Amino acid sequence: MTQWELPEEYASGYAGILVDASATGRRLTRDELESRRALGELAARGGHGLRQLVVGHLSATRTIWRSLPVPAGAREAQALTDSLLAAAEQAVDAFAEGYEQAQRLAVRQAEAARREFIDDLLHGRSDPGHLSERAERFGLRLAHAHAVAVASGPDPYDDLHPVTHRVESALTTRFGDRQILLTTKAGRLVCIAPGNQDDVLAHFAKHAHDATGGGQVAIGRPHPGAGGVVHSYEEALNALDLADRMALTAPVLRTADLLVFPVLTRDRQAMADLVRTTLGPLRQARGGAEPLLETLSAYFDAGCTAAEAARRLSLSVRALTYRLERIHQYTGADPSDAMQRYTLQTAVIGARLLGWPGQEI
Repeated sequence: MTQWELPEEYASGYAGILVDASATGRRLTRDELESRRALGELAARGGHGLRQLVVGHLSATRTIWRSLPVPAGAREAQALTDSLLAAAEQAVDAFAEGYEQAQRLAVRQAEAARREFIDDLLHGRSDPGHLSERAERFGLRLAHAHAVAVASGPDPYDDLHPVTHRVESALTTRFGDRQILLTTKAGRLVCIAPGNQDDVLAHFAKHAHDATGGGQVAIGRPHPGAGGVVHSYEEALNALDLADRMALTAPVLRTADLLVFPVLTRDRQAMADLVRTTLGPLRQARGGAEPLLETLSAYFDAGCTAAEAARRLSLSVRALTYRLERIHQYTGADPSDAMQRYTLQTAVIGARLLGWPGQEI
C-alpha cells in the first residue's frame, strides 16, 4: 500500500456506494452515510491523518470512475461523472464528520483527564503511587522535588484564556519541553516546575505579572513527592492571602522570605493579646485607631524615617511627628525607642494579620 491509497478497512463498501449512486443519480441513504461516519471515527481512533485519508478517497474515486462503463453520448458521460462526484462528496463529508467527532471526543476526554489529574495533584486526593504514574503523562516526575508558583490577576483565568496562552507561549519558547506544567485553578495561573529549576518559576513570574496587567505572583518552596506539590501550592496561596491582608505590593512573593509571619500567628491568642494590649488604646483617638495604625505602618515601612513616611502618607513631617506623639501618649510606647518600637511593630503586623481593628479579636 502506498501512502496515498485508502486502507482497506476504511474503504469497505465505498466502491459499491459510488457505483450504485452514480448509475441512478441518487443521494446516499441514511445508512450509507452512517456507515461512512462510523469508519471516520474508527480511522481517527486508529491514529490516521485526515489529509491522508481524504487523498486516499480521491484516489479510490478516480479508480472507480475509470472502471465504469463509458456511456455512448457526451451528455450521458457528463451526467455519470457528476453523479459519481456528488456521491463521493457526500461520502467523504460523512467520513470527515465522523473523524472530527471522534477527534473532539478524544480532546474532551484528554482535557477531562488532565483537569482531574490537576485537581487530584493540587489537593492530594489520590494515592501517591497512582498519582505519580499519571503525572508522567504530563511531564512530571513526582519522585523529585517540585515548586509551585501561583499568579493572581484582576480577572479569573482558565486554560483557554488568552493570558494563559500568552504565558504558556513564553515558557515554551524559553524552555521547550522541559518538565513544566502550566495550568489554572480557581481563576489563577499555576506553574509547577522541578525544584532545582528556579529560573523557570522566575520566568513564569515575570511573564504572568506582565500578562495579567500587574498581577501578583507567589512562589512556594520546593518539596519532594506528590505531597510536596500540594505543600508548595498551599504555601503560594497563603502568600497571596498574606499579601492581601498585609497590603504587600511586591510583584513577586517568595514564601521563603515570609516565614516570619506564620511564626507570629502560630499562637493566635498571644498575638491577639499583644494587639489588644498595645494598640487597643488607639481606639480612644478621634477618628478611631485606623489612621494612627496606618501612620505606624508607613513609619515602619519607611525604615522609621519620618520624612519618607510623611511623603507616603501625603503629610507634612510636623503632622507625622504629631501623630507619633499621640501614639506614644495613648499606648505608652515610644516608636523612637528600640525595644518599644519592636513591640509596636510586632503589634502592627499582628493587627494586619488578624484584621484588627475592623474585626474583633
